[in-house]
Amino acid sequence: MTRPVKVLLDGTPLLGSRTGIGRYTAALAEELASMSEVDMRAVAFTLRGWRKLRKVLPHGARSRGMPVSARLLRRCWLRAPFPPIELFAGLTDVVHGTNFVLPPALRAAGVLTIHDLDFLDSPGDLPPSDEQLPLLVAKSAARADVVCTPTRAVADVVIDRFGLATDKVVVTPLGIDLAWFTARPPSEALRRRVGLPKEYLLFVGAAGPRKALDWLQKAHENTPDLPPLVLAGPGHNRADSTVTTIGYLSDVDLRSVVAGASALVLPSRDEGFGLPVLEALACDVPVVCSDVPALREVAGGHATLVPFGNVEAMGSALTEALAEPLSPTALTARRTHAAGFTWRRTAELTVAAYRQAIG
Repeated sequence: MTRPVKVLLDGTPLLGSRTGIGRYTAALAEELASMSEVDMRAVAFTLRGWRKLRKVLPHGARSRGMPVSARLLRRCWLRAPFPPIELFAGLTDVVHGTNFVLPPALRAAGVLTIHDLDFLDSPGDLPPSDEQLPLLVAKSAARADVVCTPTRAVADVVIDRFGLATDKVVVTPLGIDLAWFTARPPSEALRRRVGLPKEYLLFVGAAGPRKALDWLQKAHENTPDLPPLVLAGPGHNRADSTVTTIGYLSDVDLRSVVAGASALVLPSRDEGFGLPVLEALACDVPVVCSDVPALREVAGGHATLVPFGNVEAMGSALTEALAEPLSPTALTARRTHAAGFTWRRTAELTVAAYRQAIG
């Protein structure tokens, strides 16, 4: 019997509020922990709070903390592949950098997940603490034995921008939890607690220039008779009679808020995957999103795609999405499409990437 693959997972995204990358890392960790062919440990790169990693990992999963500044480590790794991860976390077969950066290793194979490359074209949007991220990601991609991406669209960009061999990049699509298929609209208690209007258009995600909310808000303001716009996720600070911000939600509350939306809107100028699209499809909510490669790929023909930045087209798409209820046939097709994306499949494809990296 082949011994389990020893994997050291970067669990840093599990700390703090979980947006897309945190949810990906959490779901992947859960699946890997349940697989007999994998012996998984996780490590957190943070000066403070690394002990919390033990509390957010799957039951029985082991963790290691590196009580050192992640910023300091990145500076070191930019200059040279030192310190190696084994110095802190012990020997392993594979190191998996889940969040753009691959820690250097003495002997372990390296697998790196690159979620998108928007920051290469818009480096000015990065906070000062991440100004070296483009160079660090490029070095990580070159050092990795295998690079994972969530979509074929991102894989093509990674191959082109970093000059990688095609067989070095593998697509490991994300998944959605089964609970999305039974999600129900919010109760009156939840509506009151988070301040939801009776009807609403919904955006889900962290604030930031990449999400292009200025375009969405302009289209919303210029289009009469649309329901209020609700922004769910960390970092949003605008609130008036037409826009409501409800902050970061638990998974349970988020499912209800999505299920109760008149439509989900994702106006991003770029995405690596776009989990909210699949989640809305799973609970029968119309989807309007920007016509960018990754969202086109993930939606699979089940969303209304809008040319990026076209205010009039966005307004028209929102109006049309609310005007015509989806047929039972369309709803079934949307759910079937969403059901094809599972976290188990994500993990299986990722384990295959581990084995490919080991050689």
